[in-house]
Amino acid sequence: MKNAFRTASLLMLLVAAFLLSAITTMHFAIHGAEVTIPDLKGMTVTEARSQTSGLGLNLDVDNRYYSSQVAAGHILTQSPAPGTVVRRAWSMRVSESLGPQKVDVPQTVGSDQRVASMRLQRAGLEIGEVATIPMDGVTQGTVIAQDPPAHAHGIEQPSVNLLVAAASDETADGFVMPDVKGLPIVTAQSKLQRAGLKTSTPQFVDVPRSQTPSQATQSSQPAANQGAPTLEPGTVIAQKPIAGGRVDASIGIVLTVAK
Repeated sequence: MKNAFRTASLLMLLVAAFLLSAITTMHFAIHGAEVTIPDLKGMTVTEARSQTSGLGLNLDVDNRYYSSQVAAGHILTQSPAPGTVVRRAWSMRVSESLGPQKVDVPQTVGSDQRVASMRLQRAGLEIGEVATIPMDGVTQGTVIAQDPPAHAHGIEQPSVNLLVAAASDETADGFVMPDVKGLPIVTAQSKLQRAGLKTSTPQFVDVPRSQTPSQATQSSQPAANQGAPTLEPGTVIAQKPIAGGRVDASIGIVLTVAK
C-alpha cells in the first residue's frame, strides 16, 4: 500500500515537473519571439536597417518627403511607434527625408500630358495621380490643372498631380473646381451646387473691410490702394480645393468667408 502511494506521489511530482517545464518553455517561446520597437527617427536609412535587422525586424521605406528640419537620407517618421512590442519578422514602415525642397515645380498647365511628364522628370519630380475629365474646347490629353501649382514652395512630396482633358464622350472621374472667390457666400454655394458639388460648413474669419478678396487671402496688411473695392461681409476670400483643380463630388468644398 505504501509502495503504491509512493509510486503515485512520484508520478504526480513528475507530471507537475513536466507541466512546469512545458509552461516555462512556452513562455520563453512566446516572449522570446517578441522585440521592442526602437526609436529610428533621425537615423540614416542604413543605420535603421542595421538596427532593425539585428532585432529580426523588416524595414520598408514607403514614402519620401521634403523636410527643412531633418537632413536628407534620415528617418522622418516610423510605424509602429517606439516602445511597441511586436513579434520578430514584423515589418516596420518608415518615411525618409529628402531634405529641404530645392527643385522648382515646372508649369505643365496647357501642355500635352506626355510633354508635362518629361518636364516633371527633368526637374526631378514624379507624376502623382492623373485624373481625366471631358472639357469642351480643350484638346484631349491637355493638362488642365496641376497640384502643387508651378513654382510652389514648401511642397511635401516630390510628385505633381495632373488633371487632364479627356475625350468628350468619356465619363468624368471628377469635376473641375470653379473659382468662387469674391462672390457672396450664397451665390458661391449656389454655383457649386449647380456644378454638382457640395460645400462643407463655411469658415468665417475677421478681415478689415478695406481689403480686397485677393489681399485678404495673402496677408492681414491694409490695402495700399484706397480706391480699391472694399471687402463686404459674407464674401468668399478663399476656397479649397483651388480653382481649376480636380474635385470629387463626395468631398465637401471648404469656403473661407469674411465676417
